[in-house]
Amino acid sequence: MFGLASPPEMTMSASPNARTARRGARPGRLALALFKRFRRNRRGSVAIEFAMLSIPFIALIYAIFQTSMVHITGQVLQTAVSDASRLIMTGQAQAGGFDETRFRTEICSRVKGMFDCQSMLKLDVRTASSFSSADLSRPPVNAGNLDTTSFTYAPGGARTVNIVRAVIAYPIILPLIGPSFVNLNGNKLLIMATAAFQTEPFN
Repeated sequence: MFGLASPPEMTMSASPNARTARRGARPGRLALALFKRFRRNRRGSVAIEFAMLSIPFIALIYAIFQTSMVHITGQVLQTAVSDASRLIMTGQAQAGGFDETRFRTEICSRVKGMFDCQSMLKLDVRTASSFSSADLSRPPVNAGNLDTTSFTYAPGGARTVNIVRAVIAYPIILPLIGPSFVNLNGNKLLIMATAAFQTEPFN
């Protein structure tokens, strides 16, 4: 009867050559090996490429948003000025004793939160002898500041030519496209809406 011999012990010892290689390895060689391994790894290439492209992509999105907001703000302001000017054209503002504050409130009620209308809006309401002599130009800008010292509120009576100018200094928030938009100090853009009309014979 044969006896069962016990299995030989199995050891996990490293070979002498491997131990020698580890002892003789220098930090520079290990770093070089890790770098080569990282360079061959392509699993994170998409994330790296996205990180490189995300900055110009987000900047483009902000530029589109800022440009759209400028045009929308100008359109909303023009619509509000045109609608509110009908109060002067029909004589309702004159009969109601409107002053600049009351007329500004009428315009701002039609803006619907596009900007801080009450504090930003500057108004100039005056009469002209004819449409050809009406001043529809932008207000002067002195040293980068909007000059509205000549603005007044003086609507005319029946059958008079009236000019309404409304201006705001709109802030531009995107620094990349700001220099191509701004024309006022503080990174702001002058936006103006006008209305020229002859009042009705309301007297």
